[in-house]
Amino acid sequence: MSDFYGLIGKTLVHSFSPVIHHLILDVMGKSGEYNLFEIEGKDLGKSLESLRILGCRGINVTIPYKVEIMKYLNEISKEAKDIGAVNTIEFIDDELIGHNTDYYGFGLTLKRYDIELFNKTVILLGTGGVSKAVARYILDNGARDMVYVSRDPHKFHEYGFKVISYDGLRKIKKGDIIINCTPCGMYPDINDCPVDRKILSKFNTAVDLIYNPQSTLFLKLSDELGLNTVNGLYMLVAQAAASQRIWQGREIPLKIIDKIYNDLRQGKKI
Repeated sequence: MSDFYGLIGKTLVHSFSPVIHHLILDVMGKSGEYNLFEIEGKDLGKSLESLRILGCRGINVTIPYKVEIMKYLNEISKEAKDIGAVNTIEFIDDELIGHNTDYYGFGLTLKRYDIELFNKTVILLGTGGVSKAVARYILDNGARDMVYVSRDPHKFHEYGFKVISYDGLRKIKKGDIIINCTPCGMYPDINDCPVDRKILSKFNTAVDLIYNPQSTLFLKLSDELGLNTVNGLYMLVAQAAASQRIWQGREIPLKIIDKIYNDLRQGKKI
C-alpha cells in the first residue's frame, strides 16, 4: 500500500491541497495519496488515532483546528511552540509530532513579492491559528507596530501587541500593510469582505491569505484603490512543500515551488 497523507479541517470544499501535494510527490518521485478529512472538533482526538492506526505518514491542519489540535500531540517542535499553532503533523511510529510550516510559507511569499516589514505598521485581521504564524514572522522581521483586529478583542493579547475591534480599526488614520487572516471572502462566500473600501484606502499593501478565489473582494477593492496586492496561493504551495520536506526528509528546491505556483495560478493543474 502506498503512503497516504491528508488535510484535517471542518470545511474543505475550497482546498487545492490534494493537487499541490500530488504534484510535489510526483516531482520527488514518490507514490502516495493525499486526501481531505472533514471532521467535527469533538472528533479530533479519535480521528488522529484512527489515522495513526491506518498508517498515515503525515497530516496538515487547517481552520479551525490549528490551536486545538496541539493537546492531542505527543511532541511539538520549537517553532510551533513559539508560534502557538500547528499546521503539520508528522507520524513517527506511535508518536504524533506537531510542526508549523505557515511561518515559512508566509515569509517566502513576502520575499517573492518584495514586501518589506521593517519599520512598517501592520494590521492583522483575525486571531486564528494562521494569524499566530504571521504575527510571529512580523515580530521577527522588524515591524514598527502590529495591531490585531478581532470581533472579540478582549479575548486576545498575542505577543503583547494591541488588539482592537473592527470599529476600532476605523479610527486608525494610516497604516502600511493590511493582512487578511480570516476566512471571510473564501469560496463559496466570494461576495464577503472583512473590511470596506474606506479602511483599505489607508494602506499601501493588502495581503489576503485566501487562495480560492485567487482574487477575493478584499483584493479587488484593494486593486481598484491602487494598493500592492498579494493572495495566499504562493503561501499555500510553500507551506505544503515545507510539510513534505518534514515527511520525506528532503528539500524541495525553490524552482519547484515556483513552477507549481505558476501552473496553479495560470489554471494549468486546477
